[in-house]
Amino acid sequence: MKRKSGLVVAGLVAAFPAAAQGAVSAEYKWLTFLVFGVIIALTMFVTYLAARRVKSTAQFYAAGRSVTGIQNGWAIAGDYLSAASFLGIAGLISLYGYDGFMYSVGWLVAYITVLLVIAEPCRNIGKYTLGDILAFRNDPKTAKTLAAVSTITVSIFYLTAQMVGGGVLVKTLIGIDYEVSVVAVGVLMLAYVVFGGMVATTWVQIIKAVLLVSASLLLVFFTWMPYGFSLPGFLQAAVDNPGIQAQVAKLLGDPATAMSAQELGQRFLEPGLYLKNPIDQISLGLALVFGTAGMPHILMRFFTVPTAKDARTSVLWAMGIIGGFYVLTLFLGLGAAMNVGSATISGIDAGGNMAAPLLAQYIGGGADSILGNLFLAFVAAVAFATIVAVVAGLVLASASAMSHDLWVGVIKGAKATQAQEVRAARISSVIVGVIAIVIGILAKGQNVAHLVALAFAVAASSNLPAVLLTLYWKRCNTRGIALGMIVGAASAIGLVLVSPNMTYPNAVRTTNEPIVAARTTSIDAANAEMLADPARRAEIEARVVKLTAERAAAQAKIDAVAGQTRSLVGLEAPLIGLKNPGILSIPLGFLCVIFGSLLMREKRSEDMWEELYVRQNTGLHAEAASAH
Repeated sequence: MKRKSGLVVAGLVAAFPAAAQGAVSAEYKWLTFLVFGVIIALTMFVTYLAARRVKSTAQFYAAGRSVTGIQNGWAIAGDYLSAASFLGIAGLISLYGYDGFMYSVGWLVAYITVLLVIAEPCRNIGKYTLGDILAFRNDPKTAKTLAAVSTITVSIFYLTAQMVGGGVLVKTLIGIDYEVSVVAVGVLMLAYVVFGGMVATTWVQIIKAVLLVSASLLLVFFTWMPYGFSLPGFLQAAVDNPGIQAQVAKLLGDPATAMSAQELGQRFLEPGLYLKNPIDQISLGLALVFGTAGMPHILMRFFTVPTAKDARTSVLWAMGIIGGFYVLTLFLGLGAAMNVGSATISGIDAGGNMAAPLLAQYIGGGADSILGNLFLAFVAAVAFATIVAVVAGLVLASASAMSHDLWVGVIKGAKATQAQEVRAARISSVIVGVIAIVIGILAKGQNVAHLVALAFAVAASSNLPAVLLTLYWKRCNTRGIALGMIVGAASAIGLVLVSPNMTYPNAVRTTNEPIVAARTTSIDAANAEMLADPARRAEIEARVVKLTAERAAAQAKIDAVAGQTRSLVGLEAPLIGLKNPGILSIPLGFLCVIFGSLLMREKRSEDMWEELYVRQNTGLHAEAASAH
């Protein structure tokens, strides 16, 4: 399997062509700017209103625990349904059929795990951050320090991918410079967090979730309508579609010559066109399921509701919204494959991430219609809002770790006024935001998919074992979580650094040099054909343009590693074949927590167990604790 599994998790990390000048024609760019402007203005107005309410630490970190269960359910969906969900999965389905839909299933299962096992107990402990959960029954300074470092590490990895994705999305759609796009994402995100804290972030995520679900429902309605809203009829149309049949033939190669057109179409609805390495897929599934449960910005969402009942209500609403949305991705992906065509989709973006926007353009009347470009602009703006909302949640998680865990909990010994802590949180937000913008700009043109693998792997291997065993195992103690978090994170990072996720110059040359040679030969043959048959000049010139672009893309990859022979860590080839190390690092993280805890008993951890057990199951005193 190629590196696309990482790209799906990343969303829009590095899949778009670096030289894209915009999918929207110059004639309709004003429309895209208008729609972007309306959505940005709406979210900024919400931030203005929220800023007037944020006066205390509880309001900044947890929205004053004033978010209702229904509101939090929508906000959870907004935090969880990233650009990867909307654009990445729809794109994979449009190119690979059944296998792309498996990502929808995987991410839904991942969130069910979070909601059923982690959400309510974390909320009932009654604080703001991952560090607060671990510090409840373990040594506070050690727990908060480890949690803060882990939170910042995970968030920076994931932030970088999102910042690059946002910059490339805007550049690809309307041709704005990449650097300007990254700065725009960063400035908007900072405005939400610095001025509005969790209050603004929550409402921005709610707005984004409503827009995302509305856009998806609208696209699915018009896509499904010609088939009488019949699922068998819709799937049969996909099987009969010549474009889908051609895409399957391209993916299968020689075996396709022995298959009928119907068999090729049916193959699109069966597994195996994309997910071909079972062990790597199991490992990826583990990272998605357990990594989601250890993501700090996801855990923070459950500190915003006032009661345990509201936490359960938000669980049900989030599951319904997230589950319903992932069902819609099937229609988005297959609809794009049938109406836009896999060749057109991959021609604009090799990863397929433009499938949903191009489907919207088609439904509205095509690239030359104002309604088509209005639909495209709306879907693109929703995708942009999606990235900004996720980035805001990540920045808030990092800022909370820096200010609440490190500055107040460790440096100040929990002796800071609320005004001081809110000020520290805002300063921390600016620091994290600036770092994210700088890294995003420096990462231009780089394959940052491995950073997403790192984020999920560290969260699954370091954060989750510590949180889960702290909540559910009496013998768990500070030494155990320290050993587990350090070894879990180190092993996850180390395995990713020696995996195929990294760039290996020799492999890049081996892959792309034959492409350059083959395309050169094809271009020469096409030019000779054009001289021999002038009547077909226009057709052949179009083919030459495409071949030239493919050759240039392959040559650019070769040029990027000119003079290099080794990866970032000095390897000529990967040490392991796994792109997703979760199957190794996650068990190691759990084992180290268990071993470290059994090695030596700790009185505080055991003495606090009964109080923790009662509170995590009942929520007693949780509200009082939030005002500490």
